[in-house]
Amino acid sequence: MLRAIILHGKSSKESYFNPDAPSSSNDIWLPWLQKQLILEGLPTQTPEMLNAWLPDYRIWSEEFERYVITSDTVLVGHSMGAGFIMQWLSTHPGMQAGHIFLVAPSFGDRFAPEDKLDEPWLGGFFDFSIDPDLFKRIKSLTLFHSDNDRPRVAATVQHIRETLPQLEYREFHNFGHFRGKRDMPSDAFPELLEAIKNKLDEA
Repeated sequence: MLRAIILHGKSSKESYFNPDAPSSSNDIWLPWLQKQLILEGLPTQTPEMLNAWLPDYRIWSEEFERYVITSDTVLVGHSMGAGFIMQWLSTHPGMQAGHIFLVAPSFGDRFAPEDKLDEPWLGGFFDFSIDPDLFKRIKSLTLFHSDNDRPRVAATVQHIRETLPQLEYREFHNFGHFRGKRDMPSDAFPELLEAIKNKLDEA
């Protein structure tokens, strides 16, 4: 069955424990995109990761694996959520997925040690190598990057593009880390929605 899963990124500790702030899975453009895809007839889930301010790969994997992942599953990840998708698929060589969309993917400070993180990664987060044969198990990979994002994201994007040159690359001007209206015109992300719809229309 065709379905979609949207994964949020790492939150700040202040935002995570702020009772008036939205949960990570209901922040920025994620709920907007979920609603738009549902209106297109595509069942869409936005998992909420426990303690997103202090990410643990084991916790993320357990939550993610509650969902059925097949060659008909569209995967969308923002920031660390995009990095998680790359790690999970690379370390599960028997798994397939459909169209994948990475928005401002981050592997922490692995490729930009000068851009140090405030909190550690747990559970082996980003202790992996990208599967260079990933395209044998997925339908497509589209990467969204802004020309003014932080160094750790730029370094991650460069590494992914060098490892998987077949991917489709979309660069935006002055969209920061794609954090909704904090970086973009609004909490809508029509460019991402259109890209997903175009891929589904190709089938």
